[in-house]
Amino acid sequence: MTTRFKLGMDLGRAQRTAKASAPAVTPDLSRTATGATPAFFQSDEFAPKDYFVTRNGKTFAGTHLILDLSGAQHLCDVPYIERALIEAVEAADATLLHIHLHHFSPNGGVSGVAVLAESHISVHTWPERGFAAFDIFMCGKADPHKSVPVLERAFKPKSMSVQEFLRGEVQGEAEASAA
Repeated sequence: MTTRFKLGMDLGRAQRTAKASAPAVTPDLSRTATGATPAFFQSDEFAPKDYFVTRNGKTFAGTHLILDLSGAQHLCDVPYIERALIEAVEAADATLLHIHLHHFSPNGGVSGVAVLAESHISVHTWPERGFAAFDIFMCGKADPHKSVPVLERAFKPKSMSVQEFLRGEVQGEAEASAA
């Protein structure tokens, strides 16, 4: 389980840019022995990838979890929140691109986001109320549910609620692709 991380920089960007500018066709030279003009075919290596998920007969863009933590701790500690977000990303087997956290005052709340190749985890805290709101949205093979116990251990809430939403659900597509 590896997490690419460097503040302010998308480490996968240069690689994706290089691939995107590469030619998407490869000559089929097997036909040249007969003197025919070489044919060209589409290479799967450069074909666009679909990161929609199919699970339990449903096809959708990704899973969006809404977490409300009440009676939580460490809600104005920016380095602590950053470490917790990194651990949550690693647990979900997601790819961290960038973290930005803003501390509103020495004793105030924190708002921020961990930008992922698979989407994001956002956080907003109200330390004066012991409340934190997290949004965890992930597509592809990343599993946002694995982030929940990490955040629960880190912030030790007295109570927690989790709601799940399937974003971008496509009706009827799962049945067609399963056939």
